[in-house]
Amino acid sequence: MPTATIAGHEVQINDEGFLTEYDEWSEDIATELAGNIGVEMTPRHWEVIKWLREDYKEKGETATTRRVQTVGGFPTKEQFQLFPKKPAKKMAYIAGVPKPHGCV
Repeated sequence: MPTATIAGHEVQINDEGFLTEYDEWSEDIATELAGNIGVEMTPRHWEVIKWLREDYKEKGETATTRRVQTVGGFPTKEQFQLFPKKPAKKMAYIAGVPKPHGCV
């Protein structure tokens, strides 16, 4: 498994750059990952990311945009505003969880 140094931390990543070890994630790493894809984190971004991490921890599966809306309470339109173009993939990348299997 490849490794990378992100925000001064050596982490395990997959071929697409997603973290592969849940416990290696930190807010510093998330901030750098977000910057890598042009997302500037605000308090609302953090709410989504923290919810996504908690949901993953409980379910063992990355939430789709539909689940983020219906269970998390973050409207799909807002997800696209916060994480333009591919919100599910971008949210997962920043949250340090696997890429979701489906977008919806």
